[in-house]
Amino acid sequence: MDIALLSMALSQGQVQQQASMSVMKIAMDQAETGADGLTKMMATADVQALQHATQPHLGGNIDLKG
Repeated sequence: MDIALLSMALSQGQVQQQASMSVMKIAMDQAETGADGLTKMMATADVQALQHATQPHLGGNIDLKG
């Protein structure tokens, strides 16, 4: 077996693994940032806006006939 060829293959495998880990860390950081933003948005949202978002058909019409 050629030692130089084996060494190059091992080195290439390590580079690919490092690149894969870097991409995975970036994706995890983006997911964490998105989750933090969603948590903050939910904490500051008012109740009326949430109710309107879940039931938008309520409160849109007023019956003035009496």
